[in-house]
Amino acid sequence: MIFANPLQKATLVKRYKRFLADVINDEGQEITVHCPNSGSMLGCSTPGSEVMLSTSPNPKRKYPQGLEMVKEGETWIGINTMLTNGIVAEAIMDGRIQELQNIEKLTREVKTSKSSRLDLLLERGDEKIYVEIKTCSLVEDGWAMFPDAVTARGTKHLNELAMLVEQGNQGVLLFCIQRNDADKFKPAAHIDPLYAKTLSEVAKKGVQILAYQAEVTPESIEIIKTIPIFHEGIPS
Repeated sequence: MIFANPLQKATLVKRYKRFLADVINDEGQEITVHCPNSGSMLGCSTPGSEVMLSTSPNPKRKYPQGLEMVKEGETWIGINTMLTNGIVAEAIMDGRIQELQNIEKLTREVKTSKSSRLDLLLERGDEKIYVEIKTCSLVEDGWAMFPDAVTARGTKHLNELAMLVEQGNQGVLLFCIQRNDADKFKPAAHIDPLYAKTLSEVAKKGVQILAYQAEVTPESIEIIKTIPIFHEGIPS
């Protein structure tokens, strides 16, 4: 995914109220911007960090600028979770996800039960492949981890995928790691032990667990490679 318009540099003052951040722009003004990430942003919201902002063309938006990425050390981290599904969908249709080749049809935001939707439905002949995508921005000592906060919704999605597999469909959970300083993945059991436990359980039931890394730059975010998963019960 290439950004259609150039991003603007700024410096992070603080992130707060989940969807807001204060930054100092290139003109030295402190402004409030939209933060499109409902997670804790653990490890990627350090005050003083360099950030990149986009500007919405919608004149009715209260905060026209939005936080797209944060730089921790030398690493750019994509934090806009609203972009992740598009990044993954593009990679699938370009043939860059090795486990999901020759897809004939891709549908987004598919209702799978009365109270659940999953991110993608892929069709290949008579095959139906349901895909849930999670943005992974937390890295510690080379380990990419998810989640960065307790996620009841994420656990619900795991059980939904398992149910679909039991019905004869394929179910895939894909972690999109939007930073380049990780070389392996594991669930963050120390943050949400129930999620980690459920992840192992649904993997044993046939849900496929994938982790793919994206290269993040101020110009683009592109999935480039798979990385190994390490956790009991999850095939690597």
